[in-house]
Amino acid sequence: MFQQIGSTVGSWTHKKIVDPLLQILRRGTEPKQLAFSGALGATLGLFPICGVAVFLCGVAIAVLGSLCHAPTVLLVNFIVTPIELSLVIPFLRLGEYVSGGPHFALTSDALKKVFTGKASWEVLMSIYHALLGWLVAVPFILAGVYILFLPCFTILVRKFSSLPPSKITNVPSSPKRAVPPSPRKVVQPLTEVRVKVRDV
Repeated sequence: MFQQIGSTVGSWTHKKIVDPLLQILRRGTEPKQLAFSGALGATLGLFPICGVAVFLCGVAIAVLGSLCHAPTVLLVNFIVTPIELSLVIPFLRLGEYVSGGPHFALTSDALKKVFTGKASWEVLMSIYHALLGWLVAVPFILAGVYILFLPCFTILVRKFSSLPPSKITNVPSSPKRAVPPSPRKVVQPLTEVRVKVRDV
C-alpha cells in the first residue's frame, strides 16, 4: 500500500514539478531572470489569503512583462502553496507586533466565534495584521529566495541547456518550412523554349 502511494506521489511530482522545470531549463533562459521569477513566485505564493496568490502572480506577470519568466513564476507559486498555510500565523504575529495591535487568540472558542460570525471585527483585524506582516516580510523573502535560487539556476541552466537536441524531450520544435518554388515560374521558360525550337 505504502509503495503504491509512494509511486503515485512520485509520478505526480515528476509530472507537475520536475517535467515543467526541465522544460524551463532546456529553453536556456538567463539564470538571473529565472532566479528573480522564482523569488517573485515564492513571495506572492506566500500571500496569507488563500486563493489570491495566483491572481497576484497574473498581475505581476502582466505588469513586469519580459522582465520575469511567467512559467517559472507560476511553477514556484504552485510549489510553495503548502508552505503558505503554515506561515499565516507567523505573518499574523508579525503584523500584531509591528502595529502593536491586540493579540488574536487561536483557541477553540475563538474559532467557534469565527465560524458563527460573532467575531467579525477580530477576524478583520487578524486579516489586516497578517497582510501587514506579509508586507513587512516581502523584501526579505524576495531577496533571500533570489540569493538562494541564483546559484542553483546558474548550475541547472548550464547543465540542461547544453544537452544535444536528441536528448531533449517534451520540448516542441518548430522547424522552418522551405517554401517550394512556384511551378509557373519554372514551367513557363521551358514552354517558351520548346515553342521556339518547334517554330525553327
